[in-house]
Amino acid sequence: MKGTRPLDNTEIQKVAEAFGGTFAVRNRSLFMLGVSVGGRISELIALKVDDVWQNSKPVRDLLFDRSIVKGGEVSRAVPVNVDGREAIEALIAWHAELFGSIDADRPLFPSRKGRGLKPMTRIAAHNALKEAFGAAGLNGKLGTHSLRKSYAQRLYEQTNDIYAVQEMLGHKSVVTTQRYLGVNYASVRDASEAMSIHSELNVRDKTLSSVNDAADDELLIELLRRGYDVARLLQEDKSEKDFQMPAEKQPSIEKKLHR
Repeated sequence: MKGTRPLDNTEIQKVAEAFGGTFAVRNRSLFMLGVSVGGRISELIALKVDDVWQNSKPVRDLLFDRSIVKGGEVSRAVPVNVDGREAIEALIAWHAELFGSIDADRPLFPSRKGRGLKPMTRIAAHNALKEAFGAAGLNGKLGTHSLRKSYAQRLYEQTNDIYAVQEMLGHKSVVTTQRYLGVNYASVRDASEAMSIHSELNVRDKTLSSVNDAADDELLIELLRRGYDVARLLQEDKSEKDFQMPAEKQPSIEKKLHR
């Protein structure tokens, strides 16, 4: 869904605790696997048991086969973290209880109808997630695509490597990945709160302090990532308060810009 926002770890925890009903395990596992591997909702609901459960344990690397990837472009493998593996284990136990056996060819996220022989639909996935978002008390534009965006944002914050995120998402162009990432939503929320006239925080001083304390490489990368013309900024009046950089940092950054 275009324009949907990502969730931070606190929100993910709230949503994970908000699922209820007979199919709560299925829906919670869909959510947790989605935010852990970044698959499109169409890719997730196309998975079969054997894709995630091999040799009586969850896989550590999930293969999104070309047959289920959007546009049938290329297959891609994504690491499955502990959250994803726990979701798989819970889901397989649910399969065993509900169907009485573990069928490798059964849809991983079965429909409520047809004795589990067909996968749940995208509409069913959307409705289940929407209900959980509401039960968790979240607001803003949220949908099935929020799972994929949450994975992308959190992976980028951990790696600072947009090309790694691009590969894990299966994007053709890094430009598409950049649109996914946008800004750190949680950081913007905190900054917005700090801007309040009722807040004792001085967000401007806090921002300048964090920039001044940053290592040269980190500062340069962050400014370039945000689209600043760093060369022009370095030429501006050093006493200007909108951008104040310690003198000892300037030579090293100027040298990096001309490499």
